[in-house]
Amino acid sequence: MSGYVYLKLNAFAKGSTDLDTDTIPLRINNLSVSVSRQVLDFTIPLSSIATGESLTVGADFGAAEKTISLSGFITDANIKKSHTSDSVFFTAQEIAQMIAASVDSSSIAKYQNFNELVILIPSNVDSSFVDRDSASGVGSRGDLIPFTFSARGNANTKDNERVPFPFDFPDTQTADGINGYIQSFNFTLSGETTEVEFSMEFKQANIFPWGAINVWCLCR
Repeated sequence: MSGYVYLKLNAFAKGSTDLDTDTIPLRINNLSVSVSRQVLDFTIPLSSIATGESLTVGADFGAAEKTISLSGFITDANIKKSHTSDSVFFTAQEIAQMIAASVDSSSIAKYQNFNELVILIPSNVDSSFVDRDSASGVGSRGDLIPFTFSARGNANTKDNERVPFPFDFPDTQTADGINGYIQSFNFTLSGETTEVEFSMEFKQANIFPWGAINVWCLCR
């Protein structure tokens, strides 16, 4: 998945289409997504006496934990940050150090902390549940979009039926990725190669504070 996975810094300009600034590309060999639904459940005492089968009931509070696990290699690369006009060529070891330092930093440090993961995947169906190759579709079949946990459709329509304030489903590769934080980052320096092998856990979350402590609006 070389060229299809990016980490974005807090400093990445909102709405920017430049994936070469305030980002770090990752060369990924394996990527897995874990979604764990949280339901408060309990077993009804003595229920099997009346029915011959024990019963469990649950209360769905609409909560889930989402974690992305990545492993691959970091290679030498040009990195550009918006505080400097030109890109600079970093070694793989320097990039690994930069990511490790970001995990050890605060979200207030916008040029250190990574708060978004972009995983580009091919898409045939647009945000309105229409084939991208059709006359009313957006883009073309196979267009790359960021992986998302959002669903297709506007408020109370399509897959968002009974959902009054849905998040936008992406239609372009420069749309927002997954907000969150790097939960863990591990890497190995080897004398046999200049590449740096690494593994990472990225957890979806809306982090406070970030930048100048912006207010997150669920109705965006």
